[in-house]
Amino acid sequence: MLRMVARIACAMVGALACAPGMAAAECTVAVAAELPVTMAGNRPMIDAKFGDKTARFILDSGAFYSTLSIASAQEFGLKVTQLPFLRVQGVGGEASAGGAIATNFSLAGIPLRKVDFVVAGSDTGHAGLLGQNILGVLDVEYDLPHGIVRLIQTKGCANNNLAYWAKDRPVSALKLIGKSEGIFKPHTIAKIQINGGDVPAVFDTGAERSLLSRTTAKRLGVTAQSAGVTSIGYGSGLGQRRVETWRATFSTIDIGGEKLTRPQINIADLGMGDTEMLVGVDFFLTHRVFVSNATKMMFFTYEGGPLFGLNPRRAVTATGSVIDLADRSPAPTDAASFSRRGAALASNGKRAAALADFDEAITMAPGDAHYHYQRAMLLLSGDKAEFDRGRLDLDRAITLAPDNAEARLTRAGVRLGAGERDKALEDVRVADRSLAPSADMRLRVAAMFTELGQPGAAVTNLDQWIKSHPEDSSRASAFNSRCWARATAGQALNEALADCNRALKLNPGSSAVLDSRALVYLRQGAWAQAIADYDAALKRNPDNAWSRYARGVALTRSGDAKRGAEDRAAAIKLDEKIEERAKRYNLTY
Repeated sequence: MLRMVARIACAMVGALACAPGMAAAECTVAVAAELPVTMAGNRPMIDAKFGDKTARFILDSGAFYSTLSIASAQEFGLKVTQLPFLRVQGVGGEASAGGAIATNFSLAGIPLRKVDFVVAGSDTGHAGLLGQNILGVLDVEYDLPHGIVRLIQTKGCANNNLAYWAKDRPVSALKLIGKSEGIFKPHTIAKIQINGGDVPAVFDTGAERSLLSRTTAKRLGVTAQSAGVTSIGYGSGLGQRRVETWRATFSTIDIGGEKLTRPQINIADLGMGDTEMLVGVDFFLTHRVFVSNATKMMFFTYEGGPLFGLNPRRAVTATGSVIDLADRSPAPTDAASFSRRGAALASNGKRAAALADFDEAITMAPGDAHYHYQRAMLLLSGDKAEFDRGRLDLDRAITLAPDNAEARLTRAGVRLGAGERDKALEDVRVADRSLAPSADMRLRVAAMFTELGQPGAAVTNLDQWIKSHPEDSSRASAFNSRCWARATAGQALNEALADCNRALKLNPGSSAVLDSRALVYLRQGAWAQAIADYDAALKRNPDNAWSRYARGVALTRSGDAKRGAEDRAAAIKLDEKIEERAKRYNLTY
């Protein structure tokens, strides 16, 4: 481990300020490890290894323990012991838990002889969550804007401001609450104020956006029925339950003296015990944060960027002082640090600056596939010229790393959109061969196989995924996908119907599942049931061209040619290529 010890003097007011009367040598700080963090969308990722197998973890300060899903534990060859006394809780409800011990685990190149994991809940799309049994052992600094987390040993630093980077900038501070429970480290919890009321909040890097309990929002005067509150869909987390989410505007939010007026905060039904809010990665991307587990304090500075639906031009403090938000951190010096900073900039919507950093990373390390893939993902979301450049980057990334399933599936989607179906199928087949049987990415592989007219391969992938994900929040989606694959092929229709019914039990009223079940009924010649399901699906999603076209087929075959023709015309108006799709599924008027 890298160890770097700094003696903190009272004269260093711009770094670590000593409490009045404290001797200079009393506060020492040792950096035990620097962990590189790369943003993938709104998820902070850390690379680790089980033996020689690379594993990507989500940095999750809101996880009381590092976790793996059952599928990930299987993939990395860990033996799982069931723990009947333990249930874990998250946004998606509760899940049963097991335990596993890794003896070949390394983090950021540092070998750890023995690491315990809780095995539970939904697959994250990655290996698992890096939680408080690692992050909470020492003090920790979260510098996500620059792609670094530091594990830090402090001694004798009570009553000290540990935001050593702040110099002349104001620093906000919060007293942490909560305590350890046996072997479990506490979450990072502090009281903040919303609309003038106290709200106990977990500071959670694993939450893709900040989220307030619906019950707490009501206590603060805001409900789902309040003026200006809008539904923004459903969220999920650990467990199988999906929760409806709304966006609401509140009067004020005050986090340790940082005050914003009219913040936009998402609300949902959360069961989080004694806490009422997740302060998510949107906060960490706009702040540099030092969590002192030793002194039960948190120190942070605002680094600029969008926060709670706003884009403050200054750090908002209790005194209202205006401060310079210029980046005072040392400039990146290697490709990896440019890559990490670029990913953080991209997550904050700073597109031009992110592209500049990715360009620099590729210039320094042109043979690294990951840097080309990062730039490709940003360019593919741009105009046609950028999109074409993104395709070249994607091709280069795959040339450098041919078995990268994620890059292959991304290119398959691009090729499919361009009508290059044979080339897309080639990429999907490579991804299929590259993935472990339990890999979460098999859901994407299955969807691609179905769209490319390979329902048998799709069902095989879904069978593997469902078997290895018994308590995953995506099970409804998986059952629906298997139902849809069979329905489009007109095969195993009774099994398809059973899958759609399972999906509806987990996700009642889903327009996507109703649409899938309607196609099963249509294949079976059950016109009335098909029409009823299409009616219900279109009530929830009236502009779905496919549902309207297929309902027209059901109406025509049931003898109502007039209404069938009306639906066909309306569907073609919504999507002029809808009949091409119907022909691929052998479904015509």
